[in-house]
Amino acid sequence: MSEIDRLYCYKTLFTGRRAVPRHEILSKLEISPATFKRDLAKLRDRLSIPIVFDRDLGGYRMEIQDGREELPGLWFSHDETLALLTIQNMLDQLEPGLLGPKLKPLQKRLNELLGSQGIDAQTLAQRVHLVHAGKRRLHLKAFALVAKATLERHQIKVHHFNRQNGKTSERVLSPQQLIHYRDNWYLDAWCHLKNELRSFSVDALSQCEILPTHAKEMDADEIRKVMQSGYGIFGGHAYEWVKLKFNTERARWVINEQWHPEQRGTLKPDGSYQLEVPYSDERELIGDILKFGADVEVLSPKSLRSKISQVLHTSAALYSQS
Repeated sequence: MSEIDRLYCYKTLFTGRRAVPRHEILSKLEISPATFKRDLAKLRDRLSIPIVFDRDLGGYRMEIQDGREELPGLWFSHDETLALLTIQNMLDQLEPGLLGPKLKPLQKRLNELLGSQGIDAQTLAQRVHLVHAGKRRLHLKAFALVAKATLERHQIKVHHFNRQNGKTSERVLSPQQLIHYRDNWYLDAWCHLKNELRSFSVDALSQCEILPTHAKEMDADEIRKVMQSGYGIFGGHAYEWVKLKFNTERARWVINEQWHPEQRGTLKPDGSYQLEVPYSDERELIGDILKFGADVEVLSPKSLRSKISQVLHTSAALYSQS
């Protein structure tokens, strides 16, 4: 029997028993007193399992803590523990104060496990960093309420600031899912004001109030079709395809990028790269095309090619005036 299998067997032995005599443990697990001693040390010190010897009952038992008396369902290996702590550090950098407080107890346990194996958790935190670009300021209280309503399936009343027209409106939303996209959080929700599925930037939501009314449930496939079939965060039903041509130098970078799950890419004999992407709302797409400057050309559709040309001419005019 492997060590991990044996450790799991302790759960079976202690489940439903007030206490288990030492001789019974040695017999059922077919182990020596020395092995049993080592197992106890691992269960207590490394895994923080509260196993105690009860003289009155004449055996070993689980000491009840916080209403629990069973062994945890998982034991983590060295690599798994390292991976968990790395993820925790990344989450803390993703949005400081957002999940950190809730994960602190787990982080303490993970730090102790790593410390017992000779790894310094502080050193790990210094070696793993996330670099943010274009991250907008997020009101943590608003996010917490939005997340709570999303997970508990309740409607939420919010004030939404529309950046396009500069106006604020009160809306009742049925949250469907939270999306972290390009360093910012978005909420896909059924808008009861407009009676349609929409995406809202969480940092544009204020005066959030969770309502007792249950959220309107949407089919997951329908949400995916409406919100994710197009390009970028605007989503929508894709009705058009853009065909882009990147020059040889830029192709070496773009060929490994995913702009959309259904994109089509072709490396041409001259080294250029042709990329085709579906879209419904062109706003984000135009911004992404413009950042490549003269390294990319819009081949089709003509309407998008014309808009890109107009934007470039307007930009050039600004510089010619100065």
